[in-house]
Amino acid sequence: MAATKRVKEKLDPTRMGKSAEELEAGLKRRVIGQDDAIRQIVGIYQTFLAGMTMPGRPVGSLLFLGPTGSGKTRTVEALAESLMENPRAVLKIDCAEFQHSHEIAKLIGSPPGYLGHRETHPLLSQEAVNQFQTETLKLSFVLFDEIEKANDALWNLLLGILDKATLTLGDNRRVDFSRTIIFMTSNLGAAEMNAMLRPKLGFAAEEADARRLDSKLAHAGTEAARRRFTPEFLNRIDRVVTFHPLGPAEMNRILDIELGLVQERFAAAMGTAGMRLHVLRDARELLLREGTDQRYGARHLKRAIERRLVQPLSNLIATAQVRAGDQVLVDGEADGLVFLKEPVPSTGIAIAAA
Repeated sequence: MAATKRVKEKLDPTRMGKSAEELEAGLKRRVIGQDDAIRQIVGIYQTFLAGMTMPGRPVGSLLFLGPTGSGKTRTVEALAESLMENPRAVLKIDCAEFQHSHEIAKLIGSPPGYLGHRETHPLLSQEAVNQFQTETLKLSFVLFDEIEKANDALWNLLLGILDKATLTLGDNRRVDFSRTIIFMTSNLGAAEMNAMLRPKLGFAAEEADARRLDSKLAHAGTEAARRRFTPEFLNRIDRVVTFHPLGPAEMNRILDIELGLVQERFAAAMGTAGMRLHVLRDARELLLREGTDQRYGARHLKRAIERRLVQPLSNLIATAQVRAGDQVLVDGEADGLVFLKEPVPSTGIAIAAA
C-alpha cells in the first residue's frame, strides 16, 4: 500500500486576527499620518491576544518621539477610545510635574513614618492602574507624557517597571504592570526633524524622497533620545517610534475629523432635528491657512477652529440667531469666516465641503 504524501501548508505570519484588524481600522480613522506607530501598537495587541507576551514584563513599552502636535498623545487616546470606547481610559502622568526627586512621592506615596504618609494617595497604585479594565479586556494603558522633563528618579522608577513589571510603593505594597502597555512621549529631536523639512518639489519628488526622509527623521529622533537617556533605560523599551511632522494632506484629513467633532458639539447644543452645518471650501482653506504651523502641528489647527468657528457658533446659539431647524453655512472671505442661515424642513446632520 502506497504511503500517503503529506502536503505542507505554507503559513502567513503577517495576517492579523479580526480584533487586531478592527483595532487597526479604528486607529487609522482617528490618527492621521502615523501608520508606523499604528502598526507597532497593533502588533503588540495581537501578541497580547495570542497570550505570547513575555512573562514578568509589561505587555509592551513604547517611546514616541516627534514634534509637538504630531499625534503622540492622541494615538494613546485613540487606542483607549478604540478598545474601551473612552479616550480618557488612560492613566496619564505629566512628567513636567516631576522635575525634582522629592516629587516622586506623589507617584508611589510616602514611606511609613514620614509626615503626611496616611494622606498620600499614590498615583501609581494598583487600583489606579486597573481602573479602566473591563470584564472582557484586562488591559491597562499608562502614559508618561514628556518623559524628558522628568527627574532621573522617575527614570530609575521606570527601570523596575519596564524590566520586572513591578513597582514597590512607599508602604511596600507591590503594583503589577504585567497587563499594562507603557507609553512614553518626548519632543526630543523635534527641532532637527523640522529643520529637515523643505518645500516639496512636486508629487514625484515627494514620492522619490519619502523613504529617505523617513529614515533621516527616525535617525534624528533616535540620536536625540540616546543623548538624553541612559543606555540602561533605552534598552528596556520595546519599541521607539518616530512621529513625523504633518504635511498638507494630513492636515486636510485632520480638518475633516475636527469638523466632525464640531458638528457633534453643535448637534448637542441645538438638537439634531432639522439642523445642518455646512463648511464650504473657502472656509476650509482659511482654517487650514491659519491652522498650519510646522512648529505646533495639529494643535495649531485646533486653536484656529476654536477661535474662528466654535466661538462664533457659540455666540450665534447664545443670542438665538441660530435655532433648531436652521441650516448654517460657513463660508470664507478675505477678513474671516461668514455665517449664513437658511431654514430647512429636512432632518439629519451633515458637514459638506462645496
